[in-house]
Amino acid sequence: MKLGVFTVLFAEKSFEEMLDHVKASGLDAVEIGTGGYPGNNHCPIDELLESEEKRTEYLEAVTSRGLTISAFSCHGNPITPDKAFAEESDTALRKTIKLASLLNVPVVNAFSGTAGDSDDAKQPNWPVAPWPPEYSDILEWQWENKLIPYWKEIGELAEQHNVKIGLELHGGFLVHTPYTMLKLREATNDAIGANLDPSHMWWQGIDPVAAIKILGKAGAIHHFHAKDTYIDQDNVNMYGLVDMQPYGNVQTRAWSFRSVGCGHSIQEWSDMISALRTYNYDYVVSIEHEDPLMSVDEGFARAVKNLNDVLIREAAGEMWWA
Repeated sequence: MKLGVFTVLFAEKSFEEMLDHVKASGLDAVEIGTGGYPGNNHCPIDELLESEEKRTEYLEAVTSRGLTISAFSCHGNPITPDKAFAEESDTALRKTIKLASLLNVPVVNAFSGTAGDSDDAKQPNWPVAPWPPEYSDILEWQWENKLIPYWKEIGELAEQHNVKIGLELHGGFLVHTPYTMLKLREATNDAIGANLDPSHMWWQGIDPVAAIKILGKAGAIHHFHAKDTYIDQDNVNMYGLVDMQPYGNVQTRAWSFRSVGCGHSIQEWSDMISALRTYNYDYVVSIEHEDPLMSVDEGFARAVKNLNDVLIREAAGEMWWA
């Protein structure tokens, strides 16, 4: 396995300054934003698509430092009723797939998106209960008329470009659990898989190791984010896990994102890394830092240290004892 970082947390640094910092931190890979919510601070995507020379220079800046690009990420909402943002998200995704193919980047990360309740909707609608029955009707309409048709087309495009799509299982979007991931994958193709982030499993009450087993058995883990979550049970009792308070309300929130090891034990992170190896994910573990209690530098450094303690870097080799 290799250790990487989602470089949006270093958006204030230039591309080469960011690469130098990642290299100096002892990492192996970078995950780079290309549009949507993450922005594209480190990836002038139009320039790169237009110029082979600029693509060569861009890739050389990465590889000359002994780094690789684990994924391009353009998390947006391509099926939102907000037509302008849907078009922006779709355009960014299609351009990113093309650029990933040209630069031999194997994975493009994204969100599945959430549709409205009808063609006349103005905002996304995320049903979270089957009753009253209109909620179930909305969910069925979204899947059959928006989600599956869109990702079937994108899955075919990704397959043509020899690129995998890593959908982050994130609350608020239609694909947010192992079940919804596998359901969409079955309705599309195997280019569609997961960018699995355990932080979003924990706050939904899902054991990340179990999620790794479920998705790993199906060969459906295309990328992996390393981010932790702290669950405050006293606040869960008040607000529940679907907590709509701003992330900055740390004292009262039911859960908060944390740097690796600050929400769950190093043993639990070791168990996840072992499960990834067991179920044939031997790719990049990409740090994502959204800890409200730590600076970018401290949270990043804490994640690097803790993951270096549990990452399995070498091949297992022969069972010499058996």
